Amino acid sequence: MKKHIVIVGAGTAGITTAALLARKFSQFEITLIDPAQLHFYQPLWTLVGGGIFPKEKSQKPMKEVIPAGVHWEQEYVTKFSPEQNTVHLANKKSLEYDYLIVCPGIQIDWDKVEGLRESLGKNGVCSNYDYQYVSSTFEFISNLKKGNALFTYPNTPIKCGGAPQKIMYLAEEYFQKAKVRDSVQVEFVTAGERVFGVQKYREALEKVIKERNIRTSFKLNLVKVDGPNQLAFFKNIETNEIIEREFSLLHAVPPMSAPEFIKTSPLANSDGWVDVDKFTLQHNKFNNIFSLGDASSLPTSKTGAAIRKQVPILVHNLFEVINQREPNQHYNGYTSCPLVTGYHKAIMAEFDYDGNPDETFPFDQSKERLSMFLAKKYGIPFMYWNAMLKGYTG
Repeated sequence: MKKHIVIVGAGTAGITTAALLARKFSQFEITLIDPAQLHFYQPLWTLVGGGIFPKEKSQKPMKEVIPAGVHWEQEYVTKFSPEQNTVHLANKKSLEYDYLIVCPGIQIDWDKVEGLRESLGKNGVCSNYDYQYVSSTFEFISNLKKGNALFTYPNTPIKCGGAPQKIMYLAEEYFQKAKVRDSVQVEFVTAGERVFGVQKYREALEKVIKERNIRTSFKLNLVKVDGPNQLAFFKNIETNEIIEREFSLLHAVPPMSAPEFIKTSPLANSDGWVDVDKFTLQHNKFNNIFSLGDASSLPTSKTGAAIRKQVPILVHNLFEVINQREPNQHYNGYTSCPLVTGYHKAIMAEFDYDGNPDETFPFDQSKERLSMFLAKKYGIPFMYWNAMLKGYTG
């Protein structure tokens, strides 16, 4: 009888893992659970917000990316029973598994910022984190003539930690080209203490910010948006003081967390993420469960590039467990972020768990380069659709 592997989530992590498993191991029965009808390449949304691509280029029907030989269960997961090796679905169906891989992605918590959801797409309020409203980002950027352009970063983990800045640099350059920059104040307002966590790339970004006269405010978390009056309210994370700012453009990045059905499950750690060993990706309590991607507890930036490195390690270690051996390949926390700093330049940040640069190319990747922008614009999307989602992660 074939071993049954169930994968929860058909985003980047789920599809890539299913494709590699299906290609390598025909002896397994693989079921992929996801209710979505569309699969999105979300890293493209920065370029959509910058007016470079239409948003439609970021999507494909889910049925087109489900790997051959993989069964797709188009439904929501409601509950896990790991002691019984069972996943429960919203349609009351239950699936038994021999091995479980959990990668449902991250939850966007729009309603944790008062007034934000109601304000999207109106009065200059936009966000590249929503397919429905991502086109309004460029609409507001291209129509802005004067005022304050605020770009926020929340006090939670988020997917693609560089994205809140990328759209700011594109907007700032657009304002220059439109000859309105002198009338527009550009500001990065972050709940963090610095613009980027890795020193090498932080220093490069701080130089860009200084040269382009971008204002920065730290330790301020967006808590309320008054769209009609174009007011944003921030809480100082140290003093709890509420600070009010006027805006003409507000690119808001919402807080994010693990999906609710993960938080309330036996699989979660105290912070709500799927509790796995950060090296082997195996669950810390249930040996036949693995996790990767944004919903996992892996303490690295939540990017597709990180998933590309995680998938082959997870598949190898799963195969070891199936054969009653200990997982023996380790993930070093590698992640990557193409930090777009303009319409023709980007810094390619690559680093590991310890914040050490882990670079691919034989040159200093902290410098702004056209080649890295072209990789972001053309190369990486091509590899995503034509290689990664087909299980080729090298």
